[in-house]
Amino acid sequence: MASQGGKLALLRLIREGEPLSRRQQLQLTFTLSLPSILANASAMVMSFIDAAMVGQLGADDSASVGLMGTTNWLFEGVLSAFAAGYAVQVAHLLGAKRNADARQVVRQAIVVCLAFSLLLAGFGLLICRPLPVWLGAEAHIRANASIYFGTFMLFVPFFMIDIVASSMLRSSGNMRVPSALNILMCILDVIFNFFLIFPTRDVTMLGQHFTMPGAGLGVMGAALGTACAGFVVALLMMYYLVFRSSDLSLTIDRGSFKPTWPTFRKSVTISTPMGLQHIMMCSASIVITGIVAPLGSIALAANSFGITAESLCYMSGYGIADASTTLIGQSLGAGRKRLTRSFAWITVLSGMAIMGVMAILMYIFAPQLMGFMSPVPEVVDLGTRCLRVEAWAEPLFAAAIISYGVFVGAGYTLVPCGINLVSMWIVRLGLSAIMVGSMGLYGVWMAMAIELCFRGTVYLVWLSSKRWMRKVID
Repeated sequence: MASQGGKLALLRLIREGEPLSRRQQLQLTFTLSLPSILANASAMVMSFIDAAMVGQLGADDSASVGLMGTTNWLFEGVLSAFAAGYAVQVAHLLGAKRNADARQVVRQAIVVCLAFSLLLAGFGLLICRPLPVWLGAEAHIRANASIYFGTFMLFVPFFMIDIVASSMLRSSGNMRVPSALNILMCILDVIFNFFLIFPTRDVTMLGQHFTMPGAGLGVMGAALGTACAGFVVALLMMYYLVFRSSDLSLTIDRGSFKPTWPTFRKSVTISTPMGLQHIMMCSASIVITGIVAPLGSIALAANSFGITAESLCYMSGYGIADASTTLIGQSLGAGRKRLTRSFAWITVLSGMAIMGVMAILMYIFAPQLMGFMSPVPEVVDLGTRCLRVEAWAEPLFAAAIISYGVFVGAGYTLVPCGINLVSMWIVRLGLSAIMVGSMGLYGVWMAMAIELCFRGTVYLVWLSSKRWMRKVID
């Protein structure tokens, strides 16, 4: 594995138009991917611990958190899509060795993205009370679900600060700092949750008895723990971007934070399909949650915990997708289309192989994964069956995840948007509506597996063409 200096040297070869051997391309791919994979791994492990903490409160509290998980993901995805419109421009400008222009884009991104996050937070707070009713939640879990979502929305501007800073650093090829800080956020999340979720209690550890303080906030404590961890890391992430980044530090030169129309227009061109796609896909997931909710708390908890367990499988795919976006963005910015195509296939095939191995492990250890998060036997049994059918789709899910990262790096987002929407709304939702009546939650997960295989196949076909490299944002 290349050192930090070696990685920067390889990135300079891209910008300078120098040749890279296949070995160097693989080395750079995995050097950029590994920090993201480790950060995702720690996030998933901490999500397991988080879910286990809430799971100790009972199936109803687990269900109230699980009910809002997809909606939280929707808002986070919209924030990420909005920031990506600026981050892709930064990657292209750095690839073209226009570093001063890249820093100008960073300045504008901070102002525009923060303003957008404030508007989004306000909207979320307006709908936090009726949202569980719209999702079809049982009456006794609605109040906690509203509290969880509303607490999350209060901290949306800080989540946006974190997203903007980390996406800019990744676009410059700096994967280590965002990944390290995201690992820190996961650790802080668990620590905060430990004290905020549970009440003051007597604890025995290593034969010693003592009183452990706690706020006893339950579901609200889980939301506050995540929010406080995000607040701390957002400030650290922005500090590093502004004062420490070798390429993007705003102290290198002076510039205006006033947004300009050309930069905003390019951002919207890139991010609008991504944002609409994410809204529509998350809306489909919310509809699926609405399909699952009437099945009861056991099915809702099994679905929520199953999604958390599956994330251990696809975390590597998203890590490699982060690397592919940077590599594709800088390669195309440098005008190197042959190298761009090579990086595209290296990242996609590597991700499919790694997620295939992870799928085998998920299939084997599904009962243990579910048992760690829930003490309820019915939840464990149902979640195990769902995970095992999903395992068959993971390699093609990897193809979809990483191909999408490739297309984002190219600023080519409209067609992937269409692929995802057709796949999610027609294939997954259609099959879920048909299969849930006779097969319950297992039928919903089988529909998900079929849809992921369909989506991955379509992405591979489109990646094999060269159309996605024809449009590059100047």
